[in-house]
Amino acid sequence: MTKQKQIHLKKQMAPYEKSDVQASVWQIINTIIPFFLLWFLAYKSLSISYIITLAIAVIAAGFLIRIFIIFHDCCHHSFFKNRTANKIIGTITGIITVFPFSQWQHDHSVHHATSSNLDKRGVGDIWMLTVDEYIAASFWQRVGYRLYRNPIIMFGFGPIYQFLIVNRFNRKGARVNERINTYLTNVSIVILYSLMCWAIGWEAFVLVQGPIFLISGAAGIWLFYVQHTFEDSYFEEDENWEYVKAAVEGSSFYKLPKLLQWLTGNIGYHHVHHLSPRVPNYKLEEAHNNTEPLRNVPTVTLKTSLSALRFKLWDELNKTFVTYKEASNYMKNRNKKEIA
Repeated sequence: MTKQKQIHLKKQMAPYEKSDVQASVWQIINTIIPFFLLWFLAYKSLSISYIITLAIAVIAAGFLIRIFIIFHDCCHHSFFKNRTANKIIGTITGIITVFPFSQWQHDHSVHHATSSNLDKRGVGDIWMLTVDEYIAASFWQRVGYRLYRNPIIMFGFGPIYQFLIVNRFNRKGARVNERINTYLTNVSIVILYSLMCWAIGWEAFVLVQGPIFLISGAAGIWLFYVQHTFEDSYFEEDENWEYVKAAVEGSSFYKLPKLLQWLTGNIGYHHVHHLSPRVPNYKLEEAHNNTEPLRNVPTVTLKTSLSALRFKLWDELNKTFVTYKEASNYMKNRNKKEIA
């Protein structure tokens, strides 16, 4: 894709970058109210059967992901035209999803500005090594990396570590306003959870909130993982890195069934979102359908996305993800050539 075509493609997003107040307010209503209703039903079902509670929790987790998408759009100032409105709603939805608004907004902005840039990894992204980096790593670095990329660790313990623990602390160098927002979020979470435990008992609260948090957290990490870890992805060193190519080729089009697409706030159109973060989630599908170059990007489905679990390292030579075994074979072949 030439520079001129990239600029033209970016300009094609302009009509979709304006938020619709009515659509945003309606999304808040049809997302947050059902979530609290489902939470209440899950609590009431504890006296009947915990299996019913878990079934309701799965649905509630879907709505919690949708609340996170509202939070996510507010961080990009795309949910409302007014920046103050975005910060207020973003902070409130951040409390519900246990994410500090200002801190995550900073890290996520860095992610957008450096996504797929091999020389600028480390903020707001998933830890990824290239084949050469993995080969050069020490034994314990490899062990740590393998543990990190293990599905049980990433999707099981990941939400607990990242969302409940890491999110509670300010990043180094954070400005005063960002620190205050993190403290406000933490205090609000403590007050909210304490009131809930006082009202229904801590056991009931954990039995309901626990599975909702773990299911939504695992699903959220999975969505982020598969949106940047797929066979035909794009990664380049800084000197060759291009923003539009990183957006369109380095972010997947995750084609989901309509119900899951709705619950996940159209975030499957991740290539559109990275191309223009100012497009609100409820306009992503429209932008995709009306822009021919975006319709031709590689498509990932529920079935094909499972193959992403095999992708562990980035092969810079062949521009593709590889497994540990493939990387090991690569290392053996290279050693043989060096000996010869």
